Amino acid sequence: MVTTRFAPSPTGYIHVGNLRTALMNYLIARKAGGEFILRIDDTDPERSKEEYVDAIKQDLEWLGLTWDRVERQSERLDRYAEAADRLREMGRFYECFESPTELDLKRKKQLNMGKPPVYDRAALDLSEDDKAKLREERGGYWRFKLDQERIEWKDGIVGDISIDAASVSDPVLIRADGQVLYTLASVVDDTEMGVTHVVRGADHVTNTATQIQIIAALGGNVPEFAHHSLLTGPQGEALSKRLGTLSLRDLRAQGIEPMALLSLMARLGSSDPIELQMEMSTLIDGFEIGHFGTASTKFDEADLRPLTAKVLHGTALEDAAADLMAAGVPDDLAAPFWAVVRENIETRADIAKWWAICRDGAEPVIEDDDAEFVVEAMSMLPDGPFDGDSWGNWTRAVKDATGRKGRGLFMPLRKALTGMSHGPDMGALLPLLQVIRAKG
Repeated sequence: MVTTRFAPSPTGYIHVGNLRTALMNYLIARKAGGEFILRIDDTDPERSKEEYVDAIKQDLEWLGLTWDRVERQSERLDRYAEAADRLREMGRFYECFESPTELDLKRKKQLNMGKPPVYDRAALDLSEDDKAKLREERGGYWRFKLDQERIEWKDGIVGDISIDAASVSDPVLIRADGQVLYTLASVVDDTEMGVTHVVRGADHVTNTATQIQIIAALGGNVPEFAHHSLLTGPQGEALSKRLGTLSLRDLRAQGIEPMALLSLMARLGSSDPIELQMEMSTLIDGFEIGHFGTASTKFDEADLRPLTAKVLHGTALEDAAADLMAAGVPDDLAAPFWAVVRENIETRADIAKWWAICRDGAEPVIEDDDAEFVVEAMSMLPDGPFDGDSWGNWTRAVKDATGRKGRGLFMPLRKALTGMSHGPDMGALLPLLQVIRAKG
């Protein structure tokens, strides 16, 4: 069975970069009729917060990315300890004692000599007495001993990848304070949970190479890996400093529709055109991981606005009912009101704005050159209630009386009635206007 996972750290709110990873893994699992696991990477007790765990779930639920089960790495520490013991027994796990400052000096020395800044494995030369003395001074951390050979795999996006393990430092899997790091925890979880496909960012390629060796050492099956490109801003600038402003909850607060965001992210960076989909099932059916490229992918949040508007234009009355009720639209006017305004709103927040215009009237906007014309036209507007013919009958009468026509006729009247230069068809809107301030 195809099994994928999304493994966020609950140290903050998830953003569009996280969503790219989550969505790809979700779509792969659902297309294959497999399993999608939400795995909370909470092995860092100081930075992990329960409020962020709840927020991650809320954001995924808002988008409709449902999971089959939740796993928490903080509840699996015994499994990581057991795996570490097995690696020690194999001679693939060794204890080191360099401080961060000492490691930094080693790296600088190697770079000055024109060598790659790879850990020199000095700890392997320590005697048991040396280690005992060092343990009295400082905590030891643990590295996985790589076989220094080429690590090769066929990536689902990048294609064939080959990395010389001799050019990579033996990865640290357990810190001096005993905290299990991502690399070990992820390998143990992927192996024991039967994860078959892993999609993540291109910045994990080297990490994947070392994980492949750890998986093999522990007797697991290597998943199919795919590394997607990283997002940039619309001008190619790094998004790293802006991702905090592109959190999913911020986008939700701005009125972005879930299917607008999902439709964009499911195709962004692929050879497939970005097309709005109104149903998750169509996103799932049309998803192909092999259609994505390796070039940096430009993300512009402005692209979400027209997609969101398009979602609302196609939203049925029953799917907008809660918003109409919240705005105070009476039940008997909900259907005609929604039919009139839905193609003229950019977010659901605009529903309340348009109902306020209908209910309370708008502050008229009247240009100086149009002042006398508007006064004359308003004097010809009959008292309501209005129907579908009222606008046409009125404007024909005004045209005959004033000689105005076209934009010079219709625009001043629209602005006088709605305070805006754009909006719904006035013939359909006029019957909904319960107060007309310009007439007063």
